[in-house]
Amino acid sequence: MFLRKMPGIFAALALLALATAAKAEERIALVVGNGDYASVSPLPNPTADARLIAGALEAAGFDVTLALDLDQNAMKRAIAEFGRSLRAVGPDGVSLFYYAGHGVQASGANYLIPVDAAITDAADLDLAAVEASWVIRQMASARSRTAIAIFDACRDNPFARIGLREPGLARMDAPAGSFIAYATAPGDAAFDGDGANSPFSAALAREALNPGAPLEEVFRQVRVDVINATGGRQTPWTSSSLIDDFRFVGAPEADPVDPAEKMLFESARKSGDIVELALFLRAYPDSAFAEEARGLIVASTSGVAPPAPQVAPPQPAPVPAAPALAPASAAPFLAPDEETLIAVAQASGALADYRAYLDAYPEGVFAALAAAEIAALSAAPPSNLDPERPSADALAALAPPAPAPPPPAAQQGAGLSFTTPLPSAYGDVAGRSFAELIEGRPEHPPFEGLPAEVWQGNRCKDCHAWTQPALCDQGAFYAKGEGDERVAQQVHPLGTGFARALRDWSLAGCP
Repeated sequence: MFLRKMPGIFAALALLALATAAKAEERIALVVGNGDYASVSPLPNPTADARLIAGALEAAGFDVTLALDLDQNAMKRAIAEFGRSLRAVGPDGVSLFYYAGHGVQASGANYLIPVDAAITDAADLDLAAVEASWVIRQMASARSRTAIAIFDACRDNPFARIGLREPGLARMDAPAGSFIAYATAPGDAAFDGDGANSPFSAALAREALNPGAPLEEVFRQVRVDVINATGGRQTPWTSSSLIDDFRFVGAPEADPVDPAEKMLFESARKSGDIVELALFLRAYPDSAFAEEARGLIVASTSGVAPPAPQVAPPQPAPVPAAPALAPASAAPFLAPDEETLIAVAQASGALADYRAYLDAYPEGVFAALAAAEIAALSAAPPSNLDPERPSADALAALAPPAPAPPPPAAQQGAGLSFTTPLPSAYGDVAGRSFAELIEGRPEHPPFEGLPAEVWQGNRCKDCHAWTQPALCDQGAFYAKGEGDERVAQQVHPLGTGFARALRDWSLAGCP
């Protein structure tokens, strides 16, 4: 006979790290494996199966008692002590009983066979064996929130010669709040398997440690695994009256913050530039850092000292009503050529046609649509068409006058400097230098929802503490790999033309 409490270091550290489900609830398990029978055929696997299941339960946070090769007296004492432990814990506990060994049914009742049982007549079962329903009653007496009984006791029947010819166990209905599992269907026999463990115990030990899997899902997968392992000859069975949800192992907690998101916020926070903070909010509007980013922007534009890192700022004052919008009937201005060009791009679906529209109308009504299509088409598999050449229809819509194609990347920004007036290719900001433009007033808020009095009428230089190096950093941000589509997706306070000029200037080295 072998009876001991499982040590806390039984399971590997990797499995113990998964035991996140055992929080406030107390989990108690009794695991019995009988294989060294004296009067009937011994079984090679039950003790190994019991050790395997005990280790898995220990990893899942159970206080496990492992009992091997018990005679009838020791078996009844272990079950009685198990019941007392459950009643001491009370209804908030979780109880689990696992049995591997010989089992038999008689007159609709199930019996677990101790290793010393010498049964010569069916009438001896009540005297020499342990009735399975007694185990269920011991567990029910504690009124545990979840009670689980697992019977891997349907191996070969050694008692057919004395009239106990029905194979396997009879079905038992699970009381409220309990779950009963059988290694095979009622009335069928289970297989020991060819390895050190039975197909059922091997599958159960593996699936029980699947993070986040509900109990019913664990046994559904065990059923699939055993059917596959036995070629369909063994089908595990369950009876459930569970009330509460139960998982052997809780789902691992995911990192709530994406590393790239955190890095971008830290960069914007350290710079203190509200454009970088606004760009962060556009990229991650629901970020855990969004409230802090908004607070930094409000503090920067109102002269209040910014809050300490990672500390949520006080709630800002109620946002005043937004400036009155244009009447709903006032449609945005749409040039005839602009409408034609976007129609051509949508009809052809060509990357070059959308680029042609965006080059001609960087602040057009359909600029965001074109940028989105460019991003999608750039990620698609290449086709036989030249992605850089607009279709004939697009070229016709562009002429005359046709906008000059963007210069190659190596030439972009040639002739630009911090104090040189910008050429006409940059739209509304043409004719003025960066140094002059930052003395002007913003056309757009840095991000949606910013109170109008914070940004309207203020000089951009005062709002952002812009310097030549700071503007160069902004231009480098716009130049990171996506070209015009990245610029078009960001509404700069001084307009998209200014953002394109910053991008090209940064490519020239920010002279």
